[in-house]
Formats: sequence, C-alpha cells, structure tokens
Amino acid sequence: MAADGAGSLEGKVAFISGVARGQGRSHALRLAADGARIIGFDLCTQIDVAPFDMSTTDDLAETQRLVREAGGEIVTVVGDVRDQEQVDAALAAGLEAFGRVDIVLANAGIGHSYRPAWELSDEEFREVVDVNLIGVWRTVKAAVPTMIEQGDGGAIVVTGSGASTRGIPNIGGYVAAKHGLIGLVHTLAKELGRHQIRINAVLPGNTWTPMFDNDGIRRLYVPGSQEPSEEVFTARAAAMSPMRVPWVEASDISEAVAWLVSPAARYVSGTAVPVDAASSTP
Repeated sequence: MAADGAGSLEGKVAFISGVARGQGRSHALRLAADGARIIGFDLCTQIDVAPFDMSTTDDLAETQRLVREAGGEIVTVVGDVRDQEQVDAALAAGLEAFGRVDIVLANAGIGHSYRPAWELSDEEFREVVDVNLIGVWRTVKAAVPTMIEQGDGGAIVVTGSGASTRGIPNIGGYVAAKHGLIGLVHTLAKELGRHQIRINAVLPGNTWTPMFDNDGIRRLYVPGSQEPSEEVFTARAAAMSPMRVPWVEASDISEAVAWLVSPAARYVSGTAVPVDAASSTP
C-alpha cells in the first residue's frame, strides 16, 4: 500500500471502533496504507434512536475486503461499544492475531432525532451519551492497560465534532456527549503523559457519511421543508463554512488522524483539531 506517510506506522497495530463504514472505514484504509495492522469492530445492527440506517455485517465485511485488497492486515469483530465485555473481546481477538496495540481510534458514534433537548426521550439522550461518550471511554479503557504494559507509548484519537465546542439546536444529547469528550481528552492527556501515550480529538464538521447524508439532516438544515432539494440543502450547508464548503470527505478526517498518530506529532497531546473548513471558528 502507498501513501504520503507510507511505512511510518510499520509494526504498529490500530484498534478502531465504528470501522464498518464512513470515517471508521476511511481511517482503517489510511492507517493501513502507512503500514499499521488493523483491529476493527462495529455494532452492525440498528439502534432504535438513530435517525438513519446504521451499518451491517456486509459493511464490516466490505471494510475487511478493502483493507486486504490493498495489501493490509485486518481483524474484524462485531461488537458493541456500550458493553465493556464486547469491547474487551474485540481487542482480545486482535491481540491474539497481532500481539500488541499501539493506536486507538475511538470513532463509533450515533445521533438522535432532531428535536429540542426538552422533547428528547430518556432513551434517546442516554443511548447517544452511551455510544458517543461512554463508548469512547470503554474503547480507551480496553486498550490502555496493554499499551502501558508494552512500555512503548502510543497514540489515541477520539472522534469529536464541531458540536464539541459550541451549542447546536435540536441535537442536544449529541452536543452534550461530544462536549464531554473534550474533558475526557484533557484529563487522559495528563494521566497518560507519563506513559508516553498521547491522546487528541479530531473535530469533523459536516462530513459526507450516512450520519450526514440522510433526510433528517436535510430537513434540519432546511426548516419547514419535508423534501428540500439537493441544491437548497447544499447551499445551506455551504453557508455554514467561511470556506463555503458544504461538507468534507471522510478521507479529509483520516488525513488529520494519520498525522495525529504519526511520529510527526510525537509531542502533540491534549488537543482538539477541527477539520471543518473553519465552520466552528469563533
């Protein structure tokens, strides 16, 4: 496999949640291109509160196929970030195959219905926090003891959002969870620094994945219209960005992730890196 950083991650193993499609799949391909072996897991079933179709086992198999077709090595597991035993089991399967873990990408995330915070059900709020915040903690919790025991340091990147730094109407549970990630990153950077383990967040803006490419988001961006045209939706999305970019690609996020886990960022920890065409700039 070839990439700008080809070989920079040779001998490294990356543990990735939400790997079946979208950003997770893109990250797996990008890190594999730099030489990393991949341990990937995903739920591969629907969570009722999510307002879009979630990934399937076919999606997970496709990620595996694409990584292997490009010359990479990957172990994939069906697992739920809401269940510590399942997260631990996913990591164990990868450790059995590859013997170590050096990189963690805590990427799995969902959304809820697009309504004011006081109208959300308990289930909606709790599920989104459980996946997007507690699930990140569970993913990190699974891998850190092995990383410390190895004694070689490591790198962790959690997937935040533009919603990590500002309020956004009608996605209150999502915003709360993504804000929480920043506090977790700041704390873990101080706790893990002595072990030479770095942790950062990447903050995507609008990103062309199923979480953004769905009818609910279109209606959120174009209030009062049940079926907004692509032209109107794209214009509204572009207006959010000073660069007038309606969305970025998953690969754009992967480039930032690849840098954050690379030797080039060896002293970068406790930060949050927006990849959003300046849409979250104060």
